[in-house]
Amino acid sequence: MDILVSGSMAYDRIMDFEGKFSDHILPDQLDNINVSFTVNSLTENFGGTAGNIAYSLSLLGEKPRILATIGQDYHRYFEWLNQIGVPTGDIRVVEEELTAGAYITSDTQNNQITGFNPGAMKQQSGFDFDSVDSKDCLAIVAPGNLGDMTDYTAEHEKRGIFSIFDPGQSLPAWEASALAKCISQSKMLVCNDYEMEMICNTTSMSREQVAGTVETIIVTKGGEGCGILTASGTVEIPVVPADDAVDPTGAGDAFRGGLIKGIVEGKSMERAVQMGNVAGHYAVRKWGTQQYSFTMDEFNGLLEKHFGQ
Repeated sequence: MDILVSGSMAYDRIMDFEGKFSDHILPDQLDNINVSFTVNSLTENFGGTAGNIAYSLSLLGEKPRILATIGQDYHRYFEWLNQIGVPTGDIRVVEEELTAGAYITSDTQNNQITGFNPGAMKQQSGFDFDSVDSKDCLAIVAPGNLGDMTDYTAEHEKRGIFSIFDPGQSLPAWEASALAKCISQSKMLVCNDYEMEMICNTTSMSREQVAGTVETIIVTKGGEGCGILTASGTVEIPVVPADDAVDPTGAGDAFRGGLIKGIVEGKSMERAVQMGNVAGHYAVRKWGTQQYSFTMDEFNGLLEKHFGQ
């Protein structure tokens, strides 16, 4: 089965602040913020929503096709993708731009402040859907170029491709009607609890109303697990505990990889979400996005340990 992962390709510069942001941002001075955080470390990792999801899927034995753009500094990223067995043929190289860059600072409470330079992501990837069999295909539309997100969601509906819509960090850029349309054109919406509230505020719809426009909504809630919202009600799936968690960056993308693997294998939605939670468990235990790893035996063992066979 073809797994189409559209979104961003980026180099992540991740910083660790040994304090709490809330101690330095005064509530009565939000209209006059001028703060500086001295960080403890800086690392550069391969990232971007499409890259991170593809990495998670590669650990799970899949070879997803990445629908995204990358800049003139693509060489190191392509070498990495070749090393982990992810094809690069569908990624469009934009020679006049640098690859998108995320500058992420996390505090001791796992809060994050992110600055993002879109770079090559400002241009659309221009994927040719005639190269896939719509009946043997699954797609996820993750945060990336807004034109791609809109066009690909419409194309998935037109061709009958099972499509997951994941607006994530792109939510502030959406207009209400366009956002609501993309959700309704998809089979599934995936977001975290805060993003769900943003979707409701932007579209002026309640969670129940949003749920009425899409078959399934998966809402991730960090340490509280996930909720599966369908027309028949809500099912809560617990998190896989990680007492040694150090960094939430990329955990959501890892979750999506596990979720997609479960769907591709024909598992129940509950089992697919459990698989997503296991993948996220591995991600939070390592600094950075594509730094964690596991074998299939380790993954399946942890899955069975916490959720049974």
